[in-house]
Amino acid sequence: MATRYYLSLPDPQKARGSDSACSFSAQGADGFAAQLQDALRSDVLFERWRAGQEDPDAVDPTLGATDPDATVHGQQDHVHIDLVVTTTLPGAVLKHRLRLLAGSGWELRDVTAA
Repeated sequence: MATRYYLSLPDPQKARGSDSACSFSAQGADGFAAQLQDALRSDVLFERWRAGQEDPDAVDPTLGATDPDATVHGQQDHVHIDLVVTTTLPGAVLKHRLRLLAGSGWELRDVTAA
């Protein structure tokens, strides 16, 4: 069953992870949405992050789950960006990808069934 997550990037310029190789590089709502959608649909971001870990084989493989049908829609609202994510991935996986991409520069606003 899919879940819909309502997210906010209060200050998009600060929505960057600690590792530039895994961080958002987008500037606008559409770019942030596309990068997050790619990160949920494929394991490229996860594998890049995993390869940089001290013991890549010890990383929990469930964090690498993907949802090829995940969708992300972005909207610019004055200074902040709102993102709506629809996915079957567990919340822990979504949060892990968001921490890689945006560090602590994101907020979860609401969660509903899709």
